[in-house]
Amino acid sequence: MIQTKSIHIILGAGGAIGNVLANDLISRNEKVKLVSRSGMMLPGAESVRVDLTDAKSVKGVLEESSTVYLLAGLPYRLSIWKGQWPKIMRNVVDGCIAQKARLIFFDNAYMYGKVVGSMTEESPVNPCSRKGEVRAQIADKLMSEVKKGNITALIARAADFYGPYSEKSSVPYILVFSRLAKGKKAQWLANAGVKHSYTYTGDCGKALCLLANTDDAFNQIWHLPTAAPALTGKEFVEMAALKLGVKPRYMALRKWMAALGGIFDRQISEIYEMLYQNEFEYIFDSSKFEKRFNFKPTPYERGIEETIQHSRQRGLL
Repeated sequence: MIQTKSIHIILGAGGAIGNVLANDLISRNEKVKLVSRSGMMLPGAESVRVDLTDAKSVKGVLEESSTVYLLAGLPYRLSIWKGQWPKIMRNVVDGCIAQKARLIFFDNAYMYGKVVGSMTEESPVNPCSRKGEVRAQIADKLMSEVKKGNITALIARAADFYGPYSEKSSVPYILVFSRLAKGKKAQWLANAGVKHSYTYTGDCGKALCLLANTDDAFNQIWHLPTAAPALTGKEFVEMAALKLGVKPRYMALRKWMAALGGIFDRQISEIYEMLYQNEFEYIFDSSKFEKRFNFKPTPYERGIEETIQHSRQRGLL
């Protein structure tokens, strides 16, 4: 009997991490299915249009013994997160259980809340924001099913990210790269004098591939490779300006500015509760992954240079 190749199913294809992961998998000649609301397509991959809030559609798009990646991104509004994230997680978990598929959930660090020192996989879940509470809820839903033995899954967490394909969702891209390239002052949230870890999107794609192909990596939490030491906002802007060939002009968007702006702008009001991540040091420790896979995260200098090159090649900068 000829054994068929298992398929990698990316739920939420089209975002920064989904694009990087899909390209990595395709380059490895893996069988890939891209699942999104938009019907996003890439050469060498199957494309399917699905709403992840619809349980029947989710169950129908999954395949037996597949590896499933939940990379969905929702509009940055608490009401949408509270209404849709628990439903999406329930649908995906139920679908994976029914198809005996393995699940990799790409997560952020919101559920840790304000951490003094470094965030590790052992940091307590202690959200200090409403969005963090939602993230804690869905992560707990997944890991409780893992503990019951109902599903084989893992959580892969990243810090805030930057890098190729991040132009729509990365704060450094929107406030630093894009503004400097247009001759404007860069902007930094809250405090440009404290260190803040950023995970490079290119490293996320490679790391997810490694995790997917390592059986004993499942049923636990991993921090994806993130360069250390972290840069301050000032250092990040200066490095980006040097690579762009412009002056490192910037301004800090103080918390009171966000509070005032939030009265008139819903998006700013949604960001306000997360500013604790920028007021204080935000240090993301990925040493567990680095030691296990002998992986060196992309240094910030090279990551920033590659982000600019990639964006210029796509006509974005």
